[in-house]
Amino acid sequence: MILPENYDESKINFPLLLYLHGGHGDEKSIGLIEPIIRTLWKENKLPKMVIATPSCTRSLYMNYRDGSENWESFIIEEFLPFLQENYKITKDSNKTFISGISAGGLGTLRMGFKNVDKFGVILSFEPAIEPVYEWDEIEVRDNFYRPKELFEKIFGVPVDKEYWKKNNPAYILRENAEDIRNSGIKIYLEVGTRDFLGLYRGAEFIHRLLFDNRIDHEFRLVYDGDHIGVTLKERFHNGLLALNRFMNPPQEVPAVVEVRENSLRAKNEALRRED
Repeated sequence: MILPENYDESKINFPLLLYLHGGHGDEKSIGLIEPIIRTLWKENKLPKMVIATPSCTRSLYMNYRDGSENWESFIIEEFLPFLQENYKITKDSNKTFISGISAGGLGTLRMGFKNVDKFGVILSFEPAIEPVYEWDEIEVRDNFYRPKELFEKIFGVPVDKEYWKKNNPAYILRENAEDIRNSGIKIYLEVGTRDFLGLYRGAEFIHRLLFDNRIDHEFRLVYDGDHIGVTLKERFHNGLLALNRFMNPPQEVPAVVEVRENSLRAKNEALRRED
């Protein structure tokens, strides 16, 4: 966990940021973002909050088909309530955020889309997802890095295609687009152009689906960004700055508001004339 320096003395409840590690990570993965967070705190570019990372093995944050392991339920029904009850953490869903990288980015999208009543912000870094709705649509280039044994351990032997589909972020998003849009949840999605796992395909698929369903979000396709390496620090930094903007939206100057409203008015009038 990462606690603000004034945590012990504080009489307020802090926002909570869940950070989900990648497939080969654990709770120590939080160390990747701690220096960035503390720097942003010192620069007053990020509100003080509590950050927590559970250790969930290479589970894809899934409830296993055979019921032997239930990681999604653990996060939503046990870990989150435990933190809210035992730490100075708000229960306000608008100040409860979920984030993650790679497999953690996958878990972030799945649990975020399923639980828009529990989270105010989704931050998904290079999510390890396939650009499809159905299991049979997956191409080798989109899941070559995951062994057959992993899928069967989680989704059954043989893989339960319907169960996989219902836990696929793209399918969840498509089927619940209206609820996600109306919830007002803030979404930040990013990936690198040189991701050696090819995860830009899945991230762009989600971006297109969000865009086509008029769900506001921020998408970054990071030039020369790989799945690991030197670009990640800056990318985490940018994602956390986005979180700050989501929490504290900048106030637009009246002149800009006027230009925008006049432009929209002209557009609507032109569309009416066309009809």
